[in-house]
Amino acid sequence: MNKLLAQELYYLMVLGRKFEYAAKENYMKGDVSGFLHLDIGQEALSVAAMKAFEKGDVFATYREHVMAIARGLEPKAIMAELFGKKTGVSGGKGGSMHLFDPSHFFYGGDAIVGGHIPNAVGCAYARDIQGSDDGVMVVFGDGATNGGAFFESLNIAATHKLPLLFLCENNEYAIGTNIQRAAPFKQQSKKAEPYMLTYSVDGMDAVAVYEAVSSARKQIEEGHGPIFLEAFTCRYEGHSVSDSNAYRSSQEMSHCKAKDPIEKLKTQLHEHWQCSEEIIDALEAKAQKSVDEAVVFAQESKEPEADTLYEHVFVEEV
Repeated sequence: MNKLLAQELYYLMVLGRKFEYAAKENYMKGDVSGFLHLDIGQEALSVAAMKAFEKGDVFATYREHVMAIARGLEPKAIMAELFGKKTGVSGGKGGSMHLFDPSHFFYGGDAIVGGHIPNAVGCAYARDIQGSDDGVMVVFGDGATNGGAFFESLNIAATHKLPLLFLCENNEYAIGTNIQRAAPFKQQSKKAEPYMLTYSVDGMDAVAVYEAVSSARKQIEEGHGPIFLEAFTCRYEGHSVSDSNAYRSSQEMSHCKAKDPIEKLKTQLHEHWQCSEEIIDALEAKAQKSVDEAVVFAQESKEPEADTLYEHVFVEEV
């Protein structure tokens, strides 16, 4: 990783966190409806994984705002989608949990836990049949590894040596249930070991995530078959905005926030890449400006017309 890339990761991580806080603020005002799952604390994984997997298809969970931004989707269009406006990524009809943009090969926001994993397998199968060098990455939480479709997906991907990266975002909680109450071990990669190569990485370290995903991407593109990568992270907020997060102690949260990924990368920028405080401040100001503009854009955009409710319901014959 070079200095310019490290700065880009930092900018996107700060942008992602500021975007999430703005989304939360406007949710509280009543301008954002439906469910809202914030990614605060997990920006290192969301940003670095997307930047390391720029070539290929990506399937993401419903906690996907920051991933979408890092993938190249416009913050204005994402915020407008949260506001339910016609200028949104999905025309204002999908909301927070359904950010979808084929032009960026981003198939994100599946509201069903683990529901997108079989879809990613199908996409990887298609890539393999087409003889494409591009791989597929599917991001999911630790809770999704307890579903039957997860194991079926592992089996099919391994049997056919598909170019698929399984990226498990292990923040130890499936809504409010700790993973060790729902599985016999904390490391969910153990479930994948009989099927494929597995690796783990500190999901709070952007540089480590970037290197791990880059390495895994190279392996699947070279035909080694699927890879399972487990990233250990910590989300600072509850499962959604309606979740008070009361099931986690103050001591646990203090330990969690002591590993803040943005502060860690800022320290690395200072110490390893000799970035000045002026450069850091400029990146943060740029991120704030982008978020402020996104909110204004969303506020000023029009709502979709009523008859658009019937569009994109069925496939139209050509």
